Amino acid sequence: MLSHSLERGVLVITVHQDPGIDGRAALTTYITNLVDAHQPTPVVIVLTEPAGGHAAVSAVLRAHQWCGRLGVLMSVVTHSAPVRRLLEDNADTTGPRLVVHARVDTAISTAFTAAA
Repeated sequence: MLSHSLERGVLVITVHQDPGIDGRAALTTYITNLVDAHQPTPVVIVLTEPAGGHAAVSAVLRAHQWCGRLGVLMSVVTHSAPVRRLLEDNADTTGPRLVVHARVDTAISTAFTAAA
């Protein structure tokens, strides 16, 4: 369902498929557990094309709330413009802003710079 790596001091989590409504909570838990294990490292979540469904988007938005409570910077990457708009329109606005990118290299560079 997902993989992760550390790139330039940034936790990069790649979601490979939409988990469906039944797997949304599990995906959220996987992501938040990785965030907890690596905090205060900034996080970039990459949604691949098959992962652009509503359940994955919902899990990412919940993870963004979690990161906000912890003070961890988080951004998301997706090539899909409709998914980027969905994320931006539904992101929690009470904490740090969710930054949504179209390119992975830009997201990692921006997160690295912001954390420095």
